[in-house]
Amino acid sequence: MIVYCDPGRYGVLDGMEPGDGDVICVTHDHHYDSDGIRRVAADDATLVLFEGVDAARIDRDVERPGDLPYDVVRVGETADIAVGDPTGDRADGPRPGEVFVRTMAAYNDPGGSHTTSDGEPYHPEGFGCGYHLTLPSVWGRDVTVFWPGGTDVLAGHAELDVSLFCPPIGGAFTMDRRAAARLAEQLDPNLVLPVHYDTFEALETDPEAFAADAASRGVPVVLD
Repeated sequence: MIVYCDPGRYGVLDGMEPGDGDVICVTHDHHYDSDGIRRVAADDATLVLFEGVDAARIDRDVERPGDLPYDVVRVGETADIAVGDPTGDRADGPRPGEVFVRTMAAYNDPGGSHTTSDGEPYHPEGFGCGYHLTLPSVWGRDVTVFWPGGTDVLAGHAELDVSLFCPPIGGAFTMDRRAAARLAEQLDPNLVLPVHYDTFEALETDPEAFAADAASRGVPVVLD
């Protein structure tokens, strides 16, 4: 099973058109990119989309989700679903070809620093979600992936079972590299792959400093 989260925008898919994604997960309007979805999705892909994503509200040229040639599943902040082909039997977790998708809240603290000049959070509560994915693997245990979405560190994040942690570390609109490193230490995953940084000026950060910080806490990091 191949899963993509928030594919597209900011040039991250330049020169790429893999077309192999079984499941595509989108967290919120800022990362809904119909062209990016078409680039990564297989013909029989399932698009898992936060219920608040609204193409009419997006000030970019995007297709409506319903016009894309994929099965579309809308989810809220507390979804817990299985996606994919449930062929085969396993008593201890997802069956071959099946991904368990769990969603959770993703937002900025209204009293924090990630707000507009009017005091509104860049990501208000109810604007998007994060994803916790459980995938079957060949390594003797299921792989659990945490993609927080556009959010600060929230209560409950540190309680998750996570093999691969993909935190945003840009800091301008989400948790920064220091908060992400502290959360990584609490989660104690097998690997951290930071995202959402250095794609434009406001998100410039020091990924090597993040990697060193996480490593000093005993957490391995891979960078692009």
